[in-house]
Amino acid sequence: MGRQYDIPTVVVSCLAVSLTILYFVLPDAVHFTMMVFIAASWFLVAICWLALKSTQYMHRLEGHEHEHEEKKKLTSSYGSGQTLQMTSNQISQAKSELNAELDSLRSSLKDKDEEIESLKSEISNLHTLVEIEKLKVDLANLKTLAAKESAKKKK
Repeated sequence: MGRQYDIPTVVVSCLAVSLTILYFVLPDAVHFTMMVFIAASWFLVAICWLALKSTQYMHRLEGHEHEHEEKKKLTSSYGSGQTLQMTSNQISQAKSELNAELDSLRSSLKDKDEEIESLKSEISNLHTLVEIEKLKVDLANLKTLAAKESAKKKK
């Protein structure tokens, strides 16, 4: 990889060089003002150069990570059929777990039978892991409600 130059760095460097040359050409009356402009322009050159180096460094790291991810994918891929089977197995396992949790909640929440039945129908229609996570949140809310109701009964 050859040297890479950044347009802003080159432009600001040209400005700084031209201001530095003008310092020696212009009369002594404007030397102080020119020193302020020259200092600011060389500061901008340094900032642009650091930004360029930072960008190059980050791109180099991204390239490494991308290659590493590709190698990881190649070594760990088993085929799309097995992946689909694995996710369908996960979905069926999650369905059975969710049904078991609903059955355990049914005994503690007698007033919420309609809600439990609607959740049971949603469980039977599950197709994605996102839907499973949503149902887990709903179940957690029902468990919280059951705990509150049991706390009220104890008081």
